[in-house]
Amino acid sequence: MKNSIKKMFVAALAITLFSCSDDDNSTQQQTIADIAIAGENFSILERALERTNLVSTLDGAGTFTVFAPTNDAFNTFFQSLGSTVTVENVDVNVLKAILLNHVIGEEIASANIPASVYKSTLSPYSSAAGSPTISMFIQKSGTTVTINGGVDNKGAVVTTADVDASNGVVHVVNRVIQIPNIVDHAKANPNFSTLTSLLAQQGLVPALQQTNTQQNTLAPFTVFAPVNTAFSQPVLDLYGSLSSDLKTQVLTYHVVSGLNVRSNAIPSGNIETLQGQSFSITGTSINDAGTNVNKNIVLTDVQCSNGVVHAIDGVILPAFN
Repeated sequence: MKNSIKKMFVAALAITLFSCSDDDNSTQQQTIADIAIAGENFSILERALERTNLVSTLDGAGTFTVFAPTNDAFNTFFQSLGSTVTVENVDVNVLKAILLNHVIGEEIASANIPASVYKSTLSPYSSAAGSPTISMFIQKSGTTVTINGGVDNKGAVVTTADVDASNGVVHVVNRVIQIPNIVDHAKANPNFSTLTSLLAQQGLVPALQQTNTQQNTLAPFTVFAPVNTAFSQPVLDLYGSLSSDLKTQVLTYHVVSGLNVRSNAIPSGNIETLQGQSFSITGTSINDAGTNVNKNIVLTDVQCSNGVVHAIDGVILPAFN
């Protein structure tokens, strides 16, 4: 009985949110594009899909999960770009990249979302053929689903989940999910909270927010990011005893500048870092210059707008002169 009531409630809510037109095909399950077009609170999404020629993608074969921003969400996003920016005049390439950043190429019902998981969106990192796509960090606490750290981190929160479509599922979100850079992704994942705190203390956050196209940029970056458990008390004690300059050297030793190196393209031999010294990688093990003790890569290919992050289980150290 409880399950029946729950199903009736979800169905009624979906009808309210996506008030569909009466026609001879009203009993046929709609595609994701149909749902967006029919919903009164999704007129901006509809127009955005039309401008970017993505209606056919979400109307066709395939299986998708779409995080659908409401009109209010789009208006908030456009306002952040400028008081005169609208769906009609925003750069169409920017708009397309943003829309694809809301789409995952598989169906993910809210019940199947774990406590945290990375998924690849359909938004390409670059215009190059075969480009990797931007990663999305999804968290669930109870029934609350949060994307990329939530609204305070350029992400969003799901307000209505599991609107079924013939080619996937739609989850309504309260913000436009902006394309995350390395700092955004690091801040979104609680397992990087120690690292992000140390980067902020050393004033390194702006450097890792550089875009690939700005003048004199150091981007793209490949970051080997220690998880919180890498910062054991002995490691923190050692780090705390260092001068400010040496602390910066430790942190920049985890960064490779000018390259977006995915896990399938990590070179053998020495890899030069932003700090200036090198380390080597064999398989999933990193051998640093300072300790000669292997650290392990435990998560790969978190793709950001300005580079890629690989998580490691230890802090790697340069050789201190």
